[in-house]
Amino acid sequence: MIQAEDMTVTIRLPLRTLHQGRASRLCGEGRAGGFGLLPNHADFVTELVPSVLTLVLADETELFFGIDEGMLVKRDSEVSVVVRRGVAGDALDTLQRKVRDSFVDVEDDERAARVALSRLEADMVRRLGQLHRLQP
Repeated sequence: MIQAEDMTVTIRLPLRTLHQGRASRLCGEGRAGGFGLLPNHADFVTELVPSVLTLVLADETELFFGIDEGMLVKRDSEVSVVVRRGVAGDALDTLQRKVRDSFVDVEDDERAARVALSRLEADMVRRLGQLHRLQP
């Protein structure tokens, strides 16, 4: 059996790829707790929780990703991560600010969309009621 020295890690968001590259280690947090993956680790699937995903490159450089809930699948030397939201950072202190700013903006947008949808639903119910009254 050939021993892999690194693994290909792809982190995908709904509309784009956040990261794709080689890594020698990956650390994350799933529903069952924290975990670490090495290139020759057994195949693995876990549900991710909002946390920090850490990649260690061959030169020992660390990359940090603030992620929302999602899934991680490791098969052979390929790791696929799919999350709702995520941001990249090169240091934990700046990552915290990026996560807060990015996720709060998205939550505000989602809240505004829910309010608009509620207004549309109320308007539709009102109009249907008017149509019903007009029928003989």
